[in-house]
Amino acid sequence: MSGEYVVQPGARASRRRWLAAGLRPAAALLALAARGACGREAAPPFHSIDVTGATFGQGFTLTDHTGNARSLVDYRGKVVVLFFGFTQCPDACPSALSRMAEVRRRLGGEAADLQVLFVTLDPERDTQTLLANYTPAFDPSFVGLYGTAAQVAETAKGYKVFHAKVKGQTPTSYTIDHSTFLYVHDREGRLRLMARESRKGEKRGETHRRQRGQPPPTSGRPV
Repeated sequence: MSGEYVVQPGARASRRRWLAAGLRPAAALLALAARGACGREAAPPFHSIDVTGATFGQGFTLTDHTGNARSLVDYRGKVVVLFFGFTQCPDACPSALSRMAEVRRRLGGEAADLQVLFVTLDPERDTQTLLANYTPAFDPSFVGLYGTAAQVAETAKGYKVFHAKVKGQTPTSYTIDHSTFLYVHDREGRLRLMARESRKGEKRGETHRRQRGQPPPTSGRPV
């Protein structure tokens, strides 16, 4: 899979490098690999790749969960973390969003410098209302983004996101296999980092799903 990306020499990004670049939110994300919530458990590591200078991930034109048109330019001045998924995702999506909510809490007064965006890969089922209920449940600042099937496909292609529908027992009970990278942009909107949580960390998403009362998936497999 790494062959799909333009990766600069010295691909592993260190926390010190991101701090030096003024990307403290990204550095905090990486720091979670070293300690768990409240220091009581080992945090699942993020596997991170420096993609500074990448020719993909240049932005998007979508609609947010309040009905407003949005593009990456709207969040200029903040570190933007983009994640692709769908609201009925059983594990990877709630795990990633829960972990980013934890990052934001740890940033304290600097949390306003971080913007998390959740892009649905399921425009058929993920309506504006559903995204408005789902995304801010992890953190009130999180924004859900959706669009037409064509817009979503174009955005996913622009970020080299793999996604494929997996049929269920009924036409509406399908699931979606998808890649699970977090795309971190600097304050100027340039893609700088790709991070992915370990499989162990995704188990936290299953716990979060149960706590929110979401039903188990009807088909498919974890991504």
